[in-house]
Order: sequence, then structure tokens, then C-alpha cells
Amino acid sequence: MNALGRATLVVTLLWLGACAADLPPESAHAVKDFSAYPDAPPREPCTDFSDTRKAFFGDLHIHTGYSSDAYAFDVRVDPDDSYRYAFGGEMTLPLGDELYARTVRIDRPLDFAGITDHAEFLGEQCICFNPDNVGYGTSFCDAVRSGEGRAPPLLMRIMLPWRTRDPKTCGDDGENCGIAAEERWQQTIEAAENWNDTSNNCERTTFVAYEYSSVRLGSNLHRNVVFRNASVVKRPVSYQEAIREWDLWRILKEQCIDGDDKCDVLAIPHNSNISNGRMFNVDYPGASSVEEQAARAELRMEIEPIVEMFQHKGDSECRNGLEGIMGGSDELCEFERFEKFAANTITGSPEPGMCYEGALADWKPNLGPSCRSPRSYVRYALVEGLKEEERIGVNPFKFGLIGSTDTHNGMAGGVQEREFPGHLGSSDAEAAKQVQFKSEISGNASNNPGGLVGVWAEQNTRDAIFDGMKRKEVFATSGPRIEPRFFGGYELQEDLCSNPDMLAQAYAQGVPMGSDLPAASGVAPRFLVAASADAGSAQYPGNPLQRLQVIKGWSDAEGNIHQRVFEVAGDPNNGATVDMNTCAPEGQGFAQLCSVWEDPEFDATQRAVYYLRAVENPSCRYTAWQCLSLPEPERPQDCAEPWFDPLIQERAWSSPIWYNPS
Repeated sequence: MNALGRATLVVTLLWLGACAADLPPESAHAVKDFSAYPDAPPREPCTDFSDTRKAFFGDLHIHTGYSSDAYAFDVRVDPDDSYRYAFGGEMTLPLGDELYARTVRIDRPLDFAGITDHAEFLGEQCICFNPDNVGYGTSFCDAVRSGEGRAPPLLMRIMLPWRTRDPKTCGDDGENCGIAAEERWQQTIEAAENWNDTSNNCERTTFVAYEYSSVRLGSNLHRNVVFRNASVVKRPVSYQEAIREWDLWRILKEQCIDGDDKCDVLAIPHNSNISNGRMFNVDYPGASSVEEQAARAELRMEIEPIVEMFQHKGDSECRNGLEGIMGGSDELCEFERFEKFAANTITGSPEPGMCYEGALADWKPNLGPSCRSPRSYVRYALVEGLKEEERIGVNPFKFGLIGSTDTHNGMAGGVQEREFPGHLGSSDAEAAKQVQFKSEISGNASNNPGGLVGVWAEQNTRDAIFDGMKRKEVFATSGPRIEPRFFGGYELQEDLCSNPDMLAQAYAQGVPMGSDLPAASGVAPRFLVAASADAGSAQYPGNPLQRLQVIKGWSDAEGNIHQRVFEVAGDPNNGATVDMNTCAPEGQGFAQLCSVWEDPEFDATQRAVYYLRAVENPSCRYTAWQCLSLPEPERPQDCAEPWFDPLIQERAWSSPIWYNPS
């Protein structure tokens, strides 16, 4: 029996023999009013205010020692430490047996951040590391304290398709763990409030947030839950209370949005690349009629307007070689393919089989990224959404696009490739470990430093940033602070790039990223496609842009997904490369690129989705830098024969613009 078969058997046996503890009622999640904090009253505009909106960079996927899987790898930083790092201060990380051995500092501060520790086991971890708690001496807590990283007793409880806590640790009703979780949640809220700048300087913005971490039946279905302000739920809604994603949406809708006029919230799916096609599965269990399905799709879009495109577990944009995808290969889809490596460690093959669909997908385990499906990738989900819009009248996958890190070191926005100190505590604290593609090294080289969220907003405040996310005027980057602009319309002027009032005209003549084009009236739309390269910092120089591309997606009458990549600015054949002996870049690029592009294949009767991809010149992956830092005799074999290409092209993705003929 192979590794996948053994794991499936284990999950099946646990499923059949599990005993679920009773859980507290949903009222335990009712909104707790923190409006006494200074950010609640109306505030004056920031000194730095822009009518045409500025790019603000942040990270909304950050784990500290409050997350059980970070604590198990010796990470002891808390949310306060992480915010200090995000906004320019120092933080300490483990090395070997020393918990506070390394000092790290971000190369340039973020504009905003939200700590997203796992809601799952937030209370259990508190109990298991507190000798005074009645649950401390249980076998469950012994396993948590074992130092085995992501302890199996925890992982299995977020894979089983029902609610289950350990009754000896949490009590028969689960309240021991619930109360402990509330205490940690309060500390998380206080850290966010302490670091949020409410002065007119608006130097930093923080969000109260957490992660909902469903691995139901072995597939990643995680979401980061971000609140507008400090009016938040009393207790984070975890997998133990919402075993299906629509339960999470419903509780957040009822308890927050509809339950309190000061509470607003959104959820951000991530790592669809390891979801076995289930993140964007077109299914509506329990919603049988078209009207019920449309209502659920509307609920999803109200709660989940954006999706995480890139983070340390890889790129979720697209993948070559998938069945049913027309339009040929996209060379830039082969970027940070974490799921290929992860599948190889589970199945023994980098090319796993197809995923379970239909009724099977609702009950049959599919452990790890053990299958491949177009519904694991954002690009194809965007087109599936067009198909659903035609069928039920609502697009359930109408996402804006962002990036983040998913760091488990508390290093909010620590994405610098050149001296990346790892993302998982003591497991990858040394360069010799970081460069190896070995599954026994939890923080191995199949991971990357992660990306950033970009938001176009008038000012750096909670309301402005949150509103930018809700209207989907957001973008993702793989790390660099590239600033992409993407507008569509029928009246955009051909000479807009040379117009000194370009942005004001673009807003007046068209719609920005994240928006809908109106139906065409005999003419093809034009798109303003522009980007500025990351200028870099005093410590690390930026890398120039190579090209801008527009990606178009649509479907045909047979249901096939079509993709087309248009080169619209720059030069893909500029000859830029890297001296791999030194990682020194070679060749010329562009500090800025801009073009007004018209779709030469536009069909006014066909739904379509467009987004911008801005691509840098080649540069060294962090593993290449780490290999160079090691004396040649000490370099592992993976330095000479890496699983991933040590040469990368960093990039940014705009949110889409949609065209609907009706």
C-alpha cells in the first residue's frame, strides 16, 4: 500500500471511530462590541490623501506563536512582536535549541497588516502549555507538547467531516477550550488596537483577523477572516463550529454583518493549489433549486470578494497540461509549483491523478494535493464563474486577487529573497536546511518567502483599505512592491499613457480593476495597462520590469475553458538574465511600462474576464542566494540539482475586469 493508501485508511478508520464532543451554541460567536477603542469615532482624513488612490502594501496572512503549528517549531513571538516587525522594529526567532537566537528586521515597513493565527486549537494550545489548567495532563496535550511539529492529533481533527474536540481537554461541552480561545482572541484584538495609528499621520493600519483552517477530507479549504474594525465576534468561528465553508459564511453574515451595524467582515480563501479541486468546486449541497444556489453564490461573494493568489506554499494562478483547458501552454504558469513537490512526497509521482467530483467529492478522502484539477486554480475558477453566472444569474467566483506570506515566524511582509531567514521556526532556521527539497524538513525549499497584498485606496486607514478590498481594487505580488494599474472602458483615449492626468482620466473614462464593463455597443473595449517597478530599498535594490501581459479567459458552448495571453508592453526577449555564480542581474529592463490595448478578438456576445500580469526581469530565487552563502564543500546536493528552477521571474497580478453582454 502506498503512502496515499495508508493515509486514506487512517482517515477512514478515524472517521468511523471518532467521538465528537458537544459544542457551545453559535451565540458564543455573537459580536462583542469593542467600540470603546480610539478608532471607533469618525476620524479626519490622513495628511497623505489621494483622490486617484495610492498603492498600499500589506500582509493579511501571518502566524505567531499563538498558532499551534508555529509554537511546535519553537516560535515564541506573539502578535505584538509581529506588528513591531511589520512596521520596522526588531524581532527574535529560534535557532537550534535557543528560542531567541536570531534577530530579524523587515527591509522596509508595511503600510498595513493583520495577524491571522489559527482559530483551530487556539484554546487547546493555551490549555496544553498551562500546567495549572485541568486539561493539561491529557494524552491529547502530551501529543501537542511532543515537539513533533504539526501533531497528528490536531491535524486529524480538522480533516474529519464533523465537529470533534478532545473532551478530556476541552470538557464535555467544549467550553474549557472555548473560554481559553476567547482569552487569546482578546490579546490578539488588543495588539491590533495598540498598533493601529489613528492620528492624521496614518503611518500604519492593523486589522483584527484570524484563520479558519479546514482540511476537510484531506483538502486545503483555508480562509483568512478579516474584520473592518474592533467590533468583532466574541470567539473566532473555527472548523469545530463550521465544518463547511457556507456555514462559516452564514455565521459571519448572521452574527457580524446582520447582527451589529458596526461589524463588517470578509473571508479570503487561500492555497487553492492544494485543494484537490474542492476550493472552487461547482456544488451547492443542500441548495437544490436554482434560486437556492444563486442565494448561496451571492452569500459567498458578499463574504469572499477576494482570493489569495500567491503565498509561501506556492502560486495558485494556473497550471499547464490540465484537461479541458484550451489555448496552449503559458510558460509563466510554471512558477513556484509547491503542489507538484508536495504531491510527489505523498504519491511518489509529481503528476497525480484527477480529482473526485460530484457526490464522491463530498465524502471521499483525497489526502494532500494528490490530484489535479482546473478547479484548484484561480484563472480557471474565474471562467467557471462566468459559466455559473449564465446558468444561475450569479457569479460565485468573482474574485479580486491578493498575495500574502503565510509566515509562521510572525514575519509580516518578510518577503525579501536575498536573505530570507525562513518561515517555520527552528525547522528551517539554517541555510543548509532551507535549500533542501526533503519532506522530512518541514520548512524545506519547496516553500518560498511569500507575497504581498496591494490595495488602491485614498488613504491608509482601516475603512479605506477595507473598502478597497470589498470593491476588489486590489492586486497580488510575489514579493516585490510592483504597482500595477488596470482600467477598462469604451472611451479610454489611445494617448492616455502620455497624459499627465492619466489616472483621473482613466477613472472618468473607464472602470478600475475589480469592476464590470458595461455591455458593448458595437465597439471593443480598451484597457489601460500600466505598472511601475519596485524601486527597492536602501538595503536591497529593486529589479526592473520585463513585460506586461493581459490574460483573457472565456468558455465555449461545450464548456471548455479558453485562455489567451497577450503581450501588451515591454519585451519578453530582452535578453535579461542572471550570473548564477554571483546572482548579479544582467541586461536592461523598464522602470515603468504603459499601454492602451484593445482586444483584437473581442466578441460582444461572449462573457469574458481579463486581468493584468506584470513580470520582472529574471532574478535569483532565495535558495540560490542561500547556496551561494554556504562554503562550496558544505552545499547540499540540492544546490547542484534543485527540484525548482533557481532562476525566477517575480510578478504582480491585478484584479480582473469582467465583461457580461447582458
